[in-house]
Amino acid sequence: MHTVYLALAIVAEVIATSALKSTHEFTRFWPSLLVICGYVAAFYFLTLALRVFPVGVAYAVWSGMGIVLITAVGWVFYNQRLDSPALLGIGFIITGVLLINLFSKASAG
Repeated sequence: MHTVYLALAIVAEVIATSALKSTHEFTRFWPSLLVICGYVAAFYFLTLALRVFPVGVAYAVWSGMGIVLITAVGWVFYNQRLDSPALLGIGFIITGVLLINLFSKASAG
């Protein structure tokens, strides 16, 4: 269940970060409310995941997957294209998250 909490924390953070641009510097109410609620939910679910996962591992997975997913959101919704070095860097982030989850005993909590 703690993996589900971590996944929910990641999704909530991605939703909140994706909505940041729409807030127009927090001058628009509904997008601003979405950002605030998204970040509150993200941190809440992250605290639940921290019952089992070490802080460093949980944060590495949370931030790494957040970077990858926000990049995908930027590509799809904001037409933000990446060059080869950026794609390589994203690949390294994905590789790091996979290494932690597949081979590290620390990720088991």
